[in-house]
Amino acid sequence: MSSLSFERTQSVAILGGGPGGYEAALAAAQLGADVTLIERAGVGGSAVITDVVPSKSLIATADAAVAISEASDLGVQFFAKGASGKPLKPEVAINLAAVNKRLLALARQQSEDMRTALVEAGVRIINGFGRLEDEHTVVVSTGEDGTDFDRVEADTLLVSVGASPRQLPSAMPDGERILTWTQLYDMKALPEHLIVVGSGVTGAEFASAYMNLGAKVTLVSSRDQILPSEDQDAAAVLEKVFTRGGMTVLNKSRADKVERTETGVLVTLADGRTVEGSHCLMAVGSIPNTAGIGLEEAGIQLTDSGHIRVNRVGRTSVPNIYAAGDCTTFIPLASVASMQGRTAVFHALGDIVIPMEQRRITANIFTAPEIATVGWSQQDVEDGKINGVVHKLPLSANPRAKMMGIKDGFVKVIAREGSGTVIGGVIVAPKASELIYPIAVAVERRLTVDQLSRVFAVYPSLTGSITDAVRAMHLVERDNSGE
Repeated sequence: MSSLSFERTQSVAILGGGPGGYEAALAAAQLGADVTLIERAGVGGSAVITDVVPSKSLIATADAAVAISEASDLGVQFFAKGASGKPLKPEVAINLAAVNKRLLALARQQSEDMRTALVEAGVRIINGFGRLEDEHTVVVSTGEDGTDFDRVEADTLLVSVGASPRQLPSAMPDGERILTWTQLYDMKALPEHLIVVGSGVTGAEFASAYMNLGAKVTLVSSRDQILPSEDQDAAAVLEKVFTRGGMTVLNKSRADKVERTETGVLVTLADGRTVEGSHCLMAVGSIPNTAGIGLEEAGIQLTDSGHIRVNRVGRTSVPNIYAAGDCTTFIPLASVASMQGRTAVFHALGDIVIPMEQRRITANIFTAPEIATVGWSQQDVEDGKINGVVHKLPLSANPRAKMMGIKDGFVKVIAREGSGTVIGGVIVAPKASELIYPIAVAVERRLTVDQLSRVFAVYPSLTGSITDAVRAMHLVERDNSGE
């Protein structure tokens, strides 16, 4: 993309250096603007330093442990010779201190790489706490004692301050036994019994990871099923995998309070039952980091929850102020924050922009197996929000899945009734985050099931299940039309 030509250099100030702020800074610099980024924790924000990068690194370690432990199902066996010369079967051991040291080092390296990219692009970086003074000015506290200040004035402001783990008065984290997901990486040994409160995406991911690392896990869910906002078939598969792996899943069980004991934690449920464990992870949502940074004074509209109201190009109620990421009313995903940041800057600086559409956003849950989704859901079809046809194929019928020993998962495709246009999809499988891409492209480009079915899939491959599903939907369309 070529740089825009301005009558004068436009200036952009960005508050927060997470995925949204980082991408916005790069895009603004690419378009020739004078860019200043204000970040107090480090470039990449919590997504890189304490959230996405370390958590997904932990999950990758858990996946490796599972691959080793299940290798015998494929005929691969691990043995060591004992003193008598007879083979001994070694156990998989997890050195959590080494794991956490590695993943935190990866997070720091990723942050440094991002900082280097910004500096090379010509972005000015200020380390400190920023607060809006008015619609064109950010005051930055740069000293540790809060006495040193810097002022940044800009034509366009972008707020991308992220969110923090929600804390409950009845279960306050102490960083030792009662933990948020940002505090897990201080543990030196695998928890004997981890109680996870909250069965949304974060709770499910960490419950899956620690179970596969070898810890005893109890998952406390206030709903009828884990992952209540996700595809019900996908949630059912994951719950079956959790139960089969030894996890205790307590559905319809709201946690009332969490207390420290002499040896661990005690979780009291709303119905009076109690669960004892060594550690407790509180995964009960997040709150935006929007308090005390001058948003209301600048005239920016917030929701009752403190999220910044934005439109599809990231613009707030103040014309020259934009926002991106988990602090906004859009979907809280790192990929969404990145696209929001770029879209906002393109719009602010007059470049070509395509407003974001929530129905085209691809999301993934990094459990084992993973759950990837895009577009309209089966629930939307059943609720009458859109006329659609749903087709699901189990992975157990896929030849590559059989070769790999994959027993759980499926491919689900949703198409518009009549035209056969692909409008959504769900994949439950190892590396579903990679497999969902063809369906995401189909949704974005409005391809029909027939068009998608004509794309050659490698045989054998897991993607072959996608072509099998859309080919079957061609027959469904014919049957529905009475031909």
